[in-house]
Amino acid sequence: MNHTLIYASFLTPLIGGALLLLLRKNENIRDAVSIITATALFGIVLCLYPTILAGNTPSVTLAEPIKGLGLTFTVEPLGLLFATVASGLWILTTIYAIGYMRGANEPNQSRFFLCFAISIAAAIGIAFAGNLLTLFVFYEMLTLATYPLVTHKGNEDARRGGKLYLGILMCTSIGLLLFAVLWTFQLSGTLDFRAGGILQGNVSPTVALILMTLFAFGTGKAALMPFHRWLPAAMVAPTPVSALLHAVAVVKAGVFTILKVVIYIFGIDLVAETGAGNIALWVATFTLVAASIIALTKDNLKARLAYSTVGQLSYVVVGAMLANAAGIVGAAMQIATHAMGKITLFFCAGAIYVATKKTEISDMRGLGYKMPFTFGAFFIGAVSIIGLPPMAGSWAKWHLMMGSIDASQWVIVAALLLSSLLNIAYLIPVAARAFYMSPEQTVNPGRAVIEEAPLFCVVPLCLTAAGCILLFIFGDALDHLIGLIPLTRAAP
Repeated sequence: MNHTLIYASFLTPLIGGALLLLLRKNENIRDAVSIITATALFGIVLCLYPTILAGNTPSVTLAEPIKGLGLTFTVEPLGLLFATVASGLWILTTIYAIGYMRGANEPNQSRFFLCFAISIAAAIGIAFAGNLLTLFVFYEMLTLATYPLVTHKGNEDARRGGKLYLGILMCTSIGLLLFAVLWTFQLSGTLDFRAGGILQGNVSPTVALILMTLFAFGTGKAALMPFHRWLPAAMVAPTPVSALLHAVAVVKAGVFTILKVVIYIFGIDLVAETGAGNIALWVATFTLVAASIIALTKDNLKARLAYSTVGQLSYVVVGAMLANAAGIVGAAMQIATHAMGKITLFFCAGAIYVATKKTEISDMRGLGYKMPFTFGAFFIGAVSIIGLPPMAGSWAKWHLMMGSIDASQWVIVAALLLSSLLNIAYLIPVAARAFYMSPEQTVNPGRAVIEEAPLFCVVPLCLTAAGCILLFIFGDALDHLIGLIPLTRAAP
């Protein structure tokens, strides 16, 4: 049964995508198929929970092109967490995309939803990858599937953004990540993800440092500086694509890859003993502060959110490289809680554009009275990203802080606190401006006419805002799942 569910998890989006092509002439049926496919995938992923909570790790091999080295899928707690985030948010992103694409009269909608489905299939392949070979194959598939989404508008800006997107991600993955994968195989004789890692006793501290650095920078989707420019450049895409990039699939695939490499290829003991993560740790620390400072300078809302994402991703890398239990828990929680908060913010940005065609923060004064649901949700998402209770992001930030203290990394503690203050400075004023009426405006805020975006845009952003609160309330359930991740080798 579990084997069937694993196959179904990455085949369902592909089958749904094929149906979209067949039904592309009927928009209503096509969009219904998109929602049904997304819901079916989420249900399949949920069906895997009893097995994982019972302590089992089901695995299947799709093909074995080289003896002992196959395309293998293994479901374990960290991968299940990522798959849950990707599949669950795909439902809301699909609903939102229907409202956005129709409201903005975007062309080529069938191609858009097809690429969306392929992208989610690739994300599920990454989540359930049983070895580095499988992960790399689906990592590249995700890059190629999202390229048409980034260039969807087809104008010069879209082509330029797509060229930068594809160039940076392909160059880092082939030039650095693939080299790291091959070197790992040469050192250990395997690419399997194993509890406690596969490199212990096979690498010197110097080799471990170099190899970890290759993995960190080779995973360009993690957007560590200086390989981050693809992410702001990709903001030329429609807002549902931004949501896919920043919350559902792409960037989460990047930091998930780094976290999985730390846990299952190196092992946190090896990272702690050799200092293998030192370079990545300090680059990530610099990135989370520098990106927040840059975000402060951006008046375009999507550009500000893009640099916010660059910084927030580095929280995951920092947690991974701390190489202790609290850091790993914080990093894994950040994947889920940031996804919920950031998709809310991007949904809001898209709703503002559909309803008003405004993209600059300086032009949004007073809009909160016309769009109270949108800007109310934006405020909730912002508080979660900042890491303040009672929002989900506070749990991730708490564990990351504890991990930094446990590692006696006081500079990182200071950087985390500074980053949170900067998050307040670039996010809260957006909501504050929206609910502020300038003196020259004569409209009575209490009688302002509600002019929200289409219902298909507003409902998803309200649900994800509610999700930010629910993840805080049920943080113990999230903590329990993450606690099942094996951080050390099983006793012989």
